[in-house]
Amino acid sequence: MPAIVLVGAQWGDEGKGKATDLLGSSVDYVVKFNGGNNAGHTVVIEQNGKREKYALHLLPSGILSPNCIPVIGNGVVIDLAVLFEELDGLDARGVDTSRLLVSANAHIIPSYNRTLDKVTERFLGSRRIGTTGRGIGPTYADKMNRTGVRIQDLYDEKILRHKVEAALQFKNQVLVKIYNRRSIDVDEVVTELLEHADRLAPMVADTSLVLTQALDRGQTVLFEAGQATLLDVDHGTYPYVTSSNATSGGACTGSGVPPTRVDSVIAILKAYTTRVGEGPFPTELHDESGEFLRKTGAEYGVTTGRPRRCGWLDTVIGRYATRVNGVTDFVMTKLDILTGLDKVPICVAYDVDGVRHDEMPVNQTDFHHAQPIYEHLDGWTEDITGCRRFENLPANAQAYVLRVEQLVGARVSAIGVGPGRDEIIERFPLRPERAQHAE
Repeated sequence: MPAIVLVGAQWGDEGKGKATDLLGSSVDYVVKFNGGNNAGHTVVIEQNGKREKYALHLLPSGILSPNCIPVIGNGVVIDLAVLFEELDGLDARGVDTSRLLVSANAHIIPSYNRTLDKVTERFLGSRRIGTTGRGIGPTYADKMNRTGVRIQDLYDEKILRHKVEAALQFKNQVLVKIYNRRSIDVDEVVTELLEHADRLAPMVADTSLVLTQALDRGQTVLFEAGQATLLDVDHGTYPYVTSSNATSGGACTGSGVPPTRVDSVIAILKAYTTRVGEGPFPTELHDESGEFLRKTGAEYGVTTGRPRRCGWLDTVIGRYATRVNGVTDFVMTKLDILTGLDKVPICVAYDVDGVRHDEMPVNQTDFHHAQPIYEHLDGWTEDITGCRRFENLPANAQAYVLRVEQLVGARVSAIGVGPGRDEIIERFPLRPERAQHAE
């Protein structure tokens, strides 16, 4: 054992790929347990003297570690065309993708759900959620309505056709009569899905059993969340959320491994805050400071290319992430982006109509009206990308990390100081059995 859960502590794009890669060489399995190709993460690897950048969307980051088995769990929704496009892209760059396992119980994103996702967002206009239009929400809705198509259905054409017919009997009415779109043909959908069945077959497995047996053998399994805490359908800033559970509890339901097997929860916290899409964002900046963070941090969506909304670090959100995930360790990323600032603000609480809130407001109306209460710490100008020990950081950078640690309520065990694979300070060991010998 252990089983380690890795989650995002904010609205996503915190750099989970980098943290997964940090652990990748010392874990045996990396499991994606929620979401689909509606999010992405970038991993930068040093190869043959130059940096190679990999943008991953549907695949777990462990696909880049040669001794690690990547797993797509039952909680993920899969666009098969995107899956194979991503695999082909990695194969062309010399990455071995043959180890990938896919849960037989994972749900498939049919083409009709992509269509519905896009037209629904356009129909909502100013009330839109800000989805990526990739069919994620409608597919999770089908799952909850018990009308979804699963990976295993590809291997029984009778069941597959029955499910597609049942879904389109209703969805075509919506497309034609509400959205004035053409109906979708059952045969076209079935044919499109079956095109991928043979190639996919060697990857399909009872991944819950595989992972349980791995833990029984004493191997290490890392569960990697898509999206992040504030996008969780239950615990996020609803309704501006994703359609799955991106918090640590989702690792269990999305993989079939029980919570009694989880040893630690690592949360990724960017040194400032960003989000993509609609919804409240108390520390959002609409001035030159926001543009500085966006430009310096290259804050554009890996999947969509959309500019990310940027703001100062919000430790109210950090404390909330600690609580709902049971965070044992934080990995702070992109500390280097703050280099050069005279003062670095940290949001420590909210003002809501004259009332101070040290914790997340219980209702969305208060959160929408929350105004950040800041502390201003002294900045630093020294280049920190070469630092590999905490003591090497400028005193003010150290003070920033220590103050954040105090405010979020869990230790900051690793600090990203640059985009490269090795540009990170491992302040405390992240694997539980190694942590016993840390002192």
